[in-house]
Amino acid sequence: MKNGLYSIHVVLLDGRAGKGSGVVMFRDGKILGGDAYMFYTGSYTAKNDGTFRGEVLVQRHTPSPDASPLFGSGGPVGIGVTGTYTDTAGTMNGTALVGKASQIFHATLRKLADTD
Repeated sequence: MKNGLYSIHVVLLDGRAGKGSGVVMFRDGKILGGDAYMFYTGSYTAKNDGTFRGEVLVQRHTPSPDASPLFGSGGPVGIGVTGTYTDTAGTMNGTALVGKASQIFHATLRKLADTD
């Protein structure tokens, strides 16, 4: 994944309804990001063939009585991700383990700014 700040747009798959958006920074193997209610931290490795894989921990920073976070409203949620990238965009697929259930999702990434 190219270093940079990206917009992220997530949709749940496997017959589940849900979508969300935020920003995420990929930089030198680290992932940091968030949205109005959750923040993301993690790591990734990228190959020169345009693919990457990583792990992300999603945690809530602000509760909301009327919002339903994509990956549950409880404790931290671990997510495994794989994706592809170009110089300006990427796609990412992942599986979040929410309690005892898996949630499969797809995300699109659009580069907003360089971080170097």
